[in-house]
Amino acid sequence: MNTADAEPLDRLHRLPTWLISQAYAHGHRLLSDAFAATGSRGYHYRLLTALEQLGPASQAELGRRTGIDRSDVVAALNELAAERLVERATDPDDRRRNIVTVTPDGVRRLEHLDTVVSGVQDELLAPLSPADRDRLVGLLARVVEHHAKTG
Repeated sequence: MNTADAEPLDRLHRLPTWLISQAYAHGHRLLSDAFAATGSRGYHYRLLTALEQLGPASQAELGRRTGIDRSDVVAALNELAAERLVERATDPDDRRRNIVTVTPDGVRRLEHLDTVVSGVQDELLAPLSPADRDRLVGLLARVVEHHAKTG
């Protein structure tokens, strides 16, 4: 490869959208690989996180809270239930709905995945100091919150 191939394109490297998309792609690959190494997927982590934080919830509520499509929620919950990480029970108030609960094994898996995710954050943000990491997270959170409010 010649040196021109390795030089960043200045115009692109001044665009936040370009830089965010490049960081996303790298972070997504790191996270996907790390989850795959544990036999898990990002959907599993998102669902277990929601259940641990919210407590028992319907499948529809889990989909809304995690941003996962309804059919993908069902498939991921089937995988988690097969490993006894979640349990489903019919909602006594509406027999058409299932209420999903995280099991003790599910909590342990989530704690393990938290460690995996933390390691990915460290790898992705390795060139940044702790203060820079905090600043970056705060700025990104502000951008996300702004756009969540404005639609």
